[in-house]
Amino acid sequence: MSKVILITGASRGFGRIWAEAFLKRGDHVIATARNLEALSGLTAEFGDRVLPLRLDVTDREACFQAINAAVAHFGHIDVLINNAGIGLFGAVEESSEQEARAQMETNFFGVLWLTQAVLPVMRQQGSGHIIQVSSVLGLVTVPVLGVYNASKFAVEGLSASLAAEVKSLGINVSIVEPNAYTTDWSTSADKSQAISAYQPVKDVMWASFTTPGYFGEPSATTPAIFKLVDAAEPPLRLLLGKVGYPIVKQEYEARLNNFEDWLEVSEAAHGNQQGA
Repeated sequence: MSKVILITGASRGFGRIWAEAFLKRGDHVIATARNLEALSGLTAEFGDRVLPLRLDVTDREACFQAINAAVAHFGHIDVLINNAGIGLFGAVEESSEQEARAQMETNFFGVLWLTQAVLPVMRQQGSGHIIQVSSVLGLVTVPVLGVYNASKFAVEGLSASLAAEVKSLGINVSIVEPNAYTTDWSTSADKSQAISAYQPVKDVMWASFTTPGYFGEPSATTPAIFKLVDAAEPPLRLLLGKVGYPIVKQEYEARLNNFEDWLEVSEAAHGNQQGA
């Protein structure tokens, strides 16, 4: 059976690729973007199976209005894909207040507002699937993307807690964690005003982008997203790409080793109070 799927940030990148793929296989899509004109091609090709909506995900009231419009048009929502997001290249010291707040407003609060808006609908339905597009950088960190890392770590924590809250209500939650892909994310990301002291670490970071096979092919993610949406028991987390897993495995093994090296100190910090 066809599904009704709401995708934010559908004007480009993963959002556009997935919106077109769902429509081509017969699903119905609510496609949102800040610029409605960017969605005109979808309307021209797929007609009334797509509902284009102008949406700034940082506007909480607008997020609720978008959900209401989607339900009024299609009657229900099976899947919400929180895909809208922005990037920021800059060392932590370099990042301005405005840049940092913009990251959290879009990447975290935008996710929170759409999630809160769709939950009453899915609770009433007794079913639904919320898919949060995070990043491998929501699991591991790299220099020069610290504020972006923070926004995605926040999405991870929110979504894992949410999953435990809504599972008994018939609602599934999944976190999608892509590694780097050849979308326009890196070129469209903001860049903080540079401080020369951080140039050496930036040079190392930029050099990693030239590693053969570092970037995945965006269209290759479509079968994985189909499987995730169609799964009877979808996973909480899904890595996309072949670069992410070894990086995450190495990071988590290092964390465990660190905890074990300092375990005696950690346990002593508990104190000796009996019955506590």
